[in-house]
Amino acid sequence: MSDAFKGLRLTNTLTRTKEDFVPIDPDNVRMYVCGPTVYDFAHIGNARPAIVFDVLFRLLRHVYGEDHVTYVRNLTDLDDKINARALRDFPDLPLNEAIRRVTEKTANQYQADVKALGCLEPSVEPRATEFVLARPDGKTDMVSLIQRLIERGHAYEAQGEVLFDTGSMEDYGQLSKRNLDEQQAGARVEVEAHKKNPGDFVLWKASSPEEPGWDSPWGRGRPGWHIECSAMSAAYLGEVFDIHGGGLDLIFPHHENEIAQSRCAHGTEVMANYWLHNGFLQVEGQKMSKSLGNFYSIHELLATENFGGRTWPGEVLRLAMLMTHYREPIDFSLRKLEEAENTLRKWKRAADSAGEAEAEVPAALIAALSDDLATSSVFQGLSQLAGEAAGNVQAAAELKAALLFLGFGLEAAAVDEAAVAVTIARRLELINAKNWAEADRIRDELLAQGVQLKDGKDPVTGERVTTWEVKR
Repeated sequence: MSDAFKGLRLTNTLTRTKEDFVPIDPDNVRMYVCGPTVYDFAHIGNARPAIVFDVLFRLLRHVYGEDHVTYVRNLTDLDDKINARALRDFPDLPLNEAIRRVTEKTANQYQADVKALGCLEPSVEPRATEFVLARPDGKTDMVSLIQRLIERGHAYEAQGEVLFDTGSMEDYGQLSKRNLDEQQAGARVEVEAHKKNPGDFVLWKASSPEEPGWDSPWGRGRPGWHIECSAMSAAYLGEVFDIHGGGLDLIFPHHENEIAQSRCAHGTEVMANYWLHNGFLQVEGQKMSKSLGNFYSIHELLATENFGGRTWPGEVLRLAMLMTHYREPIDFSLRKLEEAENTLRKWKRAADSAGEAEAEVPAALIAALSDDLATSSVFQGLSQLAGEAAGNVQAAAELKAALLFLGFGLEAAAVDEAAVAVTIARRLELINAKNWAEADRIRDELLAQGVQLKDGKDPVTGERVTTWEVKR
C-alpha cells in the first residue's frame, strides 16, 4: 500500500471510468443505496451491497468528517405480495399500518443481520410506504412526482395506469448503454398494448376492489417499483446528490428508470454524479436459487448450521465478502469462509499484542481504500502489519486501529470446538500410523489458528491424550 493519500477515486458506472470524487458540498456528502424488499429474510446477495457501501460510508466519514456525510439506505416495503398479505391478515387496519405489521419481523431481522455483519446504521432508513402520498413535512412523495412528470409531458395515463414515456427523453438509456428499441418493460407488470413504447414503464398501477391500494388523482392504486427510490432519495438528499449505489443487477431497469423519472421530474442533467455497482454473487460456483437448494439468508448463515454444517460469525461473512473487489463477481463458498476465518483469527491474535496501546488508522489503508475501495491492497497491508506485530507494539496498535475502522470487532474469534476435536482425532490416527510429518503439519496449522495442542498420557491407560487451549 502506498502511504500517499491522493484523493478519493471511484469507478462511475455512468461513464465507465475511474474518476476523482468531487462532492457537490464537502460539508454534506450524500449517498443513496437501494436496500432490500422486506417480503422475506434478506439473502446473502443483499449482504454484499450492505457491506461494500458500509466501507465506503466509513471512508467518507473519515475523509470529510462524521457529521458531514448523509447515507440513505431504504427499505422497500411496497410489493404486491406484501400488499396482498397485509390485506389478508389485517383487513381492518389502514393499509400502511397493515403493511408495517406484515414486514415488522423481516425488517427488524434485516437490521439485526447487517449489524451482525459489522455495518453502521445509515443516517436515514426510510420505508417506501411512508412516501406514497403527500407528507405533512413536505418531503418529496411519489404521487407528487408522478403529477409533475405528467405536467412536464413525460408521463401519460392509459387504462387506469400512469406510465413513463421513454420516448420523451432523448438520452434515455445512458446508464445501461442500451438503445431505446432494445429496452424491455421495467415494471412488475406485463407489456400491454396501451403503451406508447415497449420500454415505457409503470409509475402508478390500478388496484381492483379486491387489491390493496391508495387513493390518488388517477384512482385507487399503488406505485410502480422505480418511483419509490426517486421519491426517497429526493426527500433526504435533494434533486441531485453525490453517490447512488446498489447491485449490478439493478442497473437496468431499476436505476435506469430512477434516473429517467428524477431528471425529467426535476429538470436536472443528472440524478447522482457517481453510480457505483457491486458485482454478482454465486454460491459454490452456481447461481443462487431456491430450486438448486443453495439459497441462503443472512440469518441462516449467522444462526443455523445449513452451510458447512455450522454457524458463521458475522465478521467472517464480512471479510469473505470484502476479499473480492466489490466490482468483481464473487463465488461465495465454504472454502472462502474458512480462509476468511483463519485470516481474521491471525489478525486478531497479532492485534492483541498491542495491549492498551492505540494508534491512528494507517494512512496506507486510507490511501488504498481511496483507490476505488482496493480491499486486496488493504488486506495485504494488514497481513504485513500482523507479521510485524510480534515485539512491535506500534505495528500491533496500527493493526488494531485498522480492524476497528473496517468494522471488525477485537473480541477473540470463536473457536469451533467440534472441528478442533475432529482434527485432533485425525492427528492421533496419523501419529499411530507414524506419519509424523503430516501430524506435525496439522499441529502447526492449528497453532496458526490460535489453538495450541498439548500431548500427554492417560495416567490409567498410558495412551496418548491430546488437550488444547486457545493461545493469546
